[in-house]
Amino acid sequence: MADEALFQFLHNEVIQYVNSAESGDTENGRCVSKLENMGFRVGQGLVERFTKDTARFKDELDVMKFICKDFWTCVFKKQIDNLRTNHQGIYVLQDNKFRLLNQLSAGKQYLDHAPKYLAFTCGLVRGGLSNLGVKSIVTAEVSVMPACKFQVMIQKM
Repeated sequence: MADEALFQFLHNEVIQYVNSAESGDTENGRCVSKLENMGFRVGQGLVERFTKDTARFKDELDVMKFICKDFWTCVFKKQIDNLRTNHQGIYVLQDNKFRLLNQLSAGKQYLDHAPKYLAFTCGLVRGGLSNLGVKSIVTAEVSVMPACKFQVMIQKM
């Protein structure tokens, strides 16, 4: 429980630090980009550590199952609530109680701040997939706090 609180505190402080370092009209876009790049590097490192003793994955569906079960559990202490795919390279990962959004109020006025709180996680997933040999674009959307959906679009090499 203590490590979870520390992770959330660190995440909030990183967002505040990056947000305060950026100023001007494009601050939000630059802030999101920096946070996503940080998450990308962390995701690469975590997947490298988590998969050092596992066998290779057969296909991208196995990779996505690993991200939803093992990777998500190690980082957020729970599995993804729902994984959907169109079998054409698009996966939707749904977390009904995303831990990094739990501290924000459920009011609509905070939906504008959600991209900053989701950017690190988008980078985390994209970095993890990249280290597993899957090139992707990861986006997130929030319609009702604290539930969110991560859309992973696999890019063919």
